[in-house]
Amino acid sequence: MLDVTVIEDAEAAAVSLDPIRARLLAELAAGPASAAMLAGKVGLPRQKVNYHLKTLERHGLVELAGERRKGNVTERMMRATAASYVISPQALAAVQPDPDRFRDQLSARWLLALGARLVRDVGSLLTGATKARKRLATYALDGEVTFASAADRAAFIEELTAGVSALIRKYHEGDAEAGRPHRIVVAVHPTLRPEAVTGTGAEAAAETGAVTRTGAATEVAAGPEAGPEAGPELGPEPGPEVGSEAAETPAGPEATH
Repeated sequence: MLDVTVIEDAEAAAVSLDPIRARLLAELAAGPASAAMLAGKVGLPRQKVNYHLKTLERHGLVELAGERRKGNVTERMMRATAASYVISPQALAAVQPDPDRFRDQLSARWLLALGARLVRDVGSLLTGATKARKRLATYALDGEVTFASAADRAAFIEELTAGVSALIRKYHEGDAEAGRPHRIVVAVHPTLRPEAVTGTGAEAAAETGAVTRTGAATEVAAGPEAGPEAGPELGPEPGPEVGSEAAETPAGPEATH
């Protein structure tokens, strides 16, 4: 069983979002079970559970773990294909977020669009790498920092932008024949406190406080089959000046090279 996998197909996404099937997925992520075993847990007849299981299996969300004899009946033991699932923006087709439509380093909505593209691209790359039986070369960094003031946050963003931009200029070799393009995404946003996760957006925003989460990730295509189209390159100039009174935390630089 995979720890996490990405759902790219719209029909599979719809199947996974059905409350009953989502409950069955959760049960099967905990361990293999038959339709009869699941029926008592979800309060449905075995026949209906079996119908839902076949639908989940058809979309690759569950798989056969084995069979066992129970009297004169052979039960199919099913298991989830992953412990957790992420629905790719690719399932939204034409309405999926596109960060190339606009660029605003101080916009939380642009940060969301970048995050959505990250999920989509890494999901597609991982699918291609799995089919090719290759390991996908990626790197991610996640951490938290508490700023004493908005001015400190602005100074941090300015230094972060200059540092990452300098590294890109140093290592970028656009004419290298054997080169492999990587996408770099750096993001900074206020940390959501655990008690605010289940609240509404307004309540969650009010609970963010001064702690800020920072993250950086790089990804590389696992081969021509898996590689998405490259986005615009980051120019040699540093990012825009950041005001200390900005309403939204800057998302930092984004680049493809």
